Amino acid sequence: MHAEPLYVDLIRDLGARKGEKEWNVGLGMTDKLNYDSYQMLVEYEFAPVNRLGVEFEVPVTLYTRAGHSESTPSNRVESLKSAVQYTFLVHEKARLSAAIGYLNELELVDLKGIGSHPLMEGNRFNPFLVVAKRLGADFHALLYTGPDFTYHFRERYWHRSFEVNSNLHYMIPGTRNFVGLEVNKVLQRNDFSMVLRPQMRLSIVDNLLIGIVPGIPVSRRHERLSAFVRLIYEPKGRRH
Repeated sequence: MHAEPLYVDLIRDLGARKGEKEWNVGLGMTDKLNYDSYQMLVEYEFAPVNRLGVEFEVPVTLYTRAGHSESTPSNRVESLKSAVQYTFLVHEKARLSAAIGYLNELELVDLKGIGSHPLMEGNRFNPFLVVAKRLGADFHALLYTGPDFTYHFRERYWHRSFEVNSNLHYMIPGTRNFVGLEVNKVLQRNDFSMVLRPQMRLSIVDNLLIGIVPGIPVSRRHERLSAFVRLIYEPKGRRH
């Protein structure tokens, strides 16, 4: 068992078992300098067979003006996301697990563009690797990394970047609660961004958890502080 980060989460637990299911609802807010963005998502993930996770997600973003800004982006249903993840290594003695996965995201045109532009604006391709290691009894380290390619249909160009997300968590003995730090790093041409996301997960009842995640960017060129809350509901199946 490994602690799962709360902001860029996994498709299913590493070593997922057939029949596991999980619903997530996420709510977030980000100060984008000239405007504020409010993120909402609904996510469903399940394991059709052992070690294989499948996920579907619909994110929505709303915008409001900040300060004296005269314009904001259009509100939008961001995309239709689907992803798979296969755990190819579970080494119990070494407390080590590893998985490969693929996330595909069909990006949708913003709400103002519906009717005047094609519904699909682009397609994102994101293969990734996950490696997790238990450090002693209660500390958990995890690395999530991979290239990110997006093809924009109208402009006919590719946007390329590379993600490196590193995580360290301490799980409180005898509970499903943890505290930790998720560090999201994005490398792209002539640019590098990093956001520190301290976080905590609390069990409300046996199958319902809440994750709380503030975001602190190392550079404030693109955004300032942010906050994110994730509600996790597990109908049945193995849990951390």
